[in-house]
This record gives sequence, C-alpha cells and structure tokens, in this order.
Amino acid sequence: MRLEGSCHCRAVRFTLNSSTLYPYQLCYCSICRKTAGGGGYAINIMGAFDTLKLVGRKHLKVYRVRLGGRRLSTAHRNFCGRCGSALWVWDPSWPELIHPFASAIDTPLPMAPERVHLMLNYAAPWVPVPKGRKEAHFDEYPALSIEDWHKKRGLYEDDARRVSAAGSGARRSARR
Repeated sequence: MRLEGSCHCRAVRFTLNSSTLYPYQLCYCSICRKTAGGGGYAINIMGAFDTLKLVGRKHLKVYRVRLGGRRLSTAHRNFCGRCGSALWVWDPSWPELIHPFASAIDTPLPMAPERVHLMLNYAAPWVPVPKGRKEAHFDEYPALSIEDWHKKRGLYEDDARRVSAAGSGARRSARR
C-alpha cells in the first residue's frame, strides 16, 4: 500500500510502499523514547526504501546515536530540521528497508489486533506498560520480525514491493 507522511510543519513530505501497515511494536529504548517517543515509546512500521519519494529534502536532518558513548550507530534517524518531527530510521545494514515512525504517517493506518512492547529493560519508570492478553512484553527484541509478525497473522499486504528474505530479519535496524 502506498503511504503518505510528513513532518508537523509539512516542510518534509514523503510517500513509500509498505506491506506491513499495522503499527503494533512499541519500543521503550532510551533512543526511541528521547528522539521520538513523547509517551515513553516510539512506534515504527516498515516500508521498501526504493519506493521512497521525498519533497523538502533540504529540510531533512539526520541524527546518529553514539552507542555506549563511543561507537557511532549505523542507523540514520531522519527528522525535520525546521520543526524537529521524527520521520524515519534508515540503516545501511538493511538498505532495502525504511522504518517510518507511525506518528509521521498521514495515511490512516489500521488498528493492530495486538501490541508488542519491546526493549522493556530500558523503559522509563514513569511509563505505564499495558498488560493483558493482547499486550506481549519483551525485555529486548522479539523473535519475529515486523514482516514475519504480519505474515503470521495474515496481515501482510502483498501489493507492495517485496522485501527480500534477508531484510525480513531487520527488526533491529529501527533501533540501532
């Protein structure tokens, strides 16, 4: 499905194709929480990088995290330089994928039938984590990739450009 997204001030607008439309993963790591997660977490979906079309490239800025204070992360966290909106994460380790923040998507997204709360070892103590049978909890990353989660539930949209089998395990690219 073709998705449209933008920053708050609309200086950056983009479209991309996605087969994984359900915003079900809530990441509580300090990186997501501090760069994109006003509620204590951030939600990424996944798309095909080669379908990205961008307007307002001159306003795009990139932030790369220093892991452990030393090593520079390979993940490129893209945001608007005018309004600061977090837009997407791209990582050259998985160049065929792009992980837009659900908050930057303007196209209505479907409500996930269940949610996955991940990186809970890093959750801020003030953040309530919902419990219940439709709320799965993981201290780190779950075993299923975003693509595999959608496929297992019959939610994968086949009309988007196919993400390679090698890329389907790239769940970590949105976090590192």
